Amino acid sequence: MIRNKTFGIGAVIMLAGILFCAGCMVRPGVANIDSPGTAVVCFGDSVTYGYGAEENGSYPAVLQSLTPVPVVNAGINGDTTREAVKRVDNDVLDRDPLLVVIEFGGNDLIARIPFEETIANVETMVQRCQAKGAMVAIADYSGPMILEDYNREFRSLSRKYQTIFIPRLMDGIIEKPSMRSDYIHPNANGYKLIAHRIFRAIMPYLTRNAFRRHKVK
Repeated sequence: MIRNKTFGIGAVIMLAGILFCAGCMVRPGVANIDSPGTAVVCFGDSVTYGYGAEENGSYPAVLQSLTPVPVVNAGINGDTTREAVKRVDNDVLDRDPLLVVIEFGGNDLIARIPFEETIANVETMVQRCQAKGAMVAIADYSGPMILEDYNREFRSLSRKYQTIFIPRLMDGIIEKPSMRSDYIHPNANGYKLIAHRIFRAIMPYLTRNAFRRHKVK
């Protein structure tokens, strides 16, 4: 999903209103803050795809309603990191990414992919996206009592590669039937919560990027 929008001076002016409150949330040292890309690419599995909700209920669709930056949904149902590294070029790097949100882990656990391989695959994704010049956000799928090891290692990767880190994506969802379409997938309400969490995490960096690239005279 990508809309034909131009992230130009009009968007910068619209973002100006949140600059002061956003600036205080910007973590120093995030790599590629001057990214020349044009799109936010949401790269993940069924949680990114929006399984359990209508197309306009996926988290990338909701995220698109919150930001003037074009948003691409590059999620695939059932995808593992083993398969995802094979599609980075076509589904991410060829989309002119400004910022890539990486969300994986659940299907690797189900497919019994070794934990170390999962972490190595995510690390490869981060490296390739950053080599393209994009900022990266690692979205941690863990929630209460699930995937704790992933949380620790994703956080470590985030520090190592100076990415944005979005912790505990499923908090308040996995334990609430009213927020889920089944035992492991959010419903439209759950995806809306995820979208707002991701928006709050990435918007300060999109704002900083916009003001560096389009200075208002």
